[in-house]
Amino acid sequence: MEFVSPEGLRLDGRRPMEMRQIRAEIGAVSKADGSALFEMGNTKVLAAVYGPREVQNRSQQMSNQALVRCEYTMANFSTGDRMRKPKGDRRSTEISLVIRQTMEECILTHLMPRSQIDIFVQVLQADGGTRSACINAATLALADAGIPMRDIVTSCSAGYLNSTPLLDLNYVEDSAGGPDVTVGFLPKLDKVTLLQMDSKLPVDIFENVMQLAIEGCKAVANYIREVMLESTKKLEYCRGA
Repeated sequence: MEFVSPEGLRLDGRRPMEMRQIRAEIGAVSKADGSALFEMGNTKVLAAVYGPREVQNRSQQMSNQALVRCEYTMANFSTGDRMRKPKGDRRSTEISLVIRQTMEECILTHLMPRSQIDIFVQVLQADGGTRSACINAATLALADAGIPMRDIVTSCSAGYLNSTPLLDLNYVEDSAGGPDVTVGFLPKLDKVTLLQMDSKLPVDIFENVMQLAIEGCKAVANYIREVMLESTKKLEYCRGA
């Protein structure tokens, strides 16, 4: 199958190094301490954060840092697939772990000892790049909750199809079976916190694909900063009024 036309266009009309449209909304869940809706193209993710609060299971309490917990789920209607996925299936457990470990890299857990922070992430609509969208949504939700962080963490994927590096894969491209790389990145610290790759790539091509994913992360970070700034301005306006 041809994923890049002779004119240099992908199946959805994008250029190889072009991201899908991203959109975010802070405060989507009123009962949560922090929440966000994040969209990357047709992939839509909702994240809610509760905490820092008292540790529910005292045996898990840590005297020198906060306990971070994460639960990832996919809504049954998110893919159009009629198969119901059991709660706690292997993929969900793995992605929950990935999101938690990525978030722990940016949360200043030592400032909140003997407490816990719960991150709930649900995919409402899936069209590729769900892992990245979940991390981006969780970052915004943590910021909305006022959780202290050393930097925001953003995520994007890139792949290699038809001998061409492609940024921000959609579902059709992701399902093609080609190599793809998902990166989590701390833009201010210029540090990679997550690197997942599905299959092997020659080193020189891998470096190009990874750099492309990092550029995607930086673009997401710029957008997230804009959303956070806009949200702060609204709060200031409301308090002033």
